[in-house]
Amino acid sequence: MKKVLEVCLSPDLGGLELYMKNLTKYLNSTAVINKKSKLKNLLESENIEHFEISKYSFFKLAKIIDKEKIDIIHIHWTKDIPTVVLAKLLSKRKPKIVQTRHMHMTRFKSDFYHKFLYKNIDIIIAVTNLVKEQIEKFIPKDISPKIVTSYIGANTPKLLSNEEKNSLKKSLHINDEFIVCIVGRIEEAKGQHIVLEAVESLRNSGIKIKTLVVGHFMNENYFNDLKNSYPNDIFTGFVSNPTDFMQISDCLVLATKKETFGLVLIEAMKSGICVLGSNSGGPLEIIDNEKNGLLFESMNSKSLEEKLLLLIKNEELRKTLALNGKLKADEFFDSKKQFEEITNILNPDYQLELKKSLNIPNDLD
Repeated sequence: MKKVLEVCLSPDLGGLELYMKNLTKYLNSTAVINKKSKLKNLLESENIEHFEISKYSFFKLAKIIDKEKIDIIHIHWTKDIPTVVLAKLLSKRKPKIVQTRHMHMTRFKSDFYHKFLYKNIDIIIAVTNLVKEQIEKFIPKDISPKIVTSYIGANTPKLLSNEEKNSLKKSLHINDEFIVCIVGRIEEAKGQHIVLEAVESLRNSGIKIKTLVVGHFMNENYFNDLKNSYPNDIFTGFVSNPTDFMQISDCLVLATKKETFGLVLIEAMKSGICVLGSNSGGPLEIIDNEKNGLLFESMNSKSLEEKLLLLIKNEELRKTLALNGKLKADEFFDSKKQFEEITNILNPDYQLELKKSLNIPNDLD
């Protein structure tokens, strides 16, 4: 089995970084992170082998590649491409490079600089079919790596008992209100203000309802404006167990202006919670409208308000959407299935090697 090095030099701690950490653990691989990365404590607490380098330390990365006898470098943060390509060229082993593209691609990559970079990448894994189409559009065919789609999956969360749910609700002073949850970094593009506006309007119409805003702020002014404007809603700050907060909610909303994928939708669906997503980007490939969730017009609080009112008035609909959502997430967006898929992409000969070790004939599945 080929040896894989997972690389992510982003200093942040979001879905992309946590995905890299979880995949590294699943592959029993080694990670390379930024010296300033917020992943450090998590990697140490989970005993995941890793190296720490500066953002542009391609010489040091090349040494790690050779010392660790790396066959494949798997990258996740687009800004790491130049560092990794230079490290590959400087190394003696010249490993293959595989990139998981987590973000939209919005412009052509046909200049000399990008041609040089993409000629040195072997495979790009797109997290949605839309991202795959964008890559095919913007990277010229003569330099394009192989492109495949692999949706990101989520683990099935630990389900809380009724006692645990009631205890968490009590700690947040939640009584019998309808709870609308939004999870993610608090910044304008994530659309917390859209959710809060919709809930405030419903509250003003006499409905007992609250927004549960889970996540750390990226823009302090935006965060403070929200807290001051909506004193009746709940702001938890960063939490390490967001699926617990989903489970005490009646629904979860993803209101990002243009979300590439939408992992929180998957996590909520696996938690058995009804989901609503904006009708652009990744949610369109997750939610089948009115079958396993609801779509609303992106960045339109009135559209969201109408959809929330449907769920408030029709508990049976909410339960049906939640059940169907869980069934779809378990079938199509399970992390174990997706990590197995990634293993096969990174190591196309893995299944063959496994069959040989078990003395299974090649023509048998």
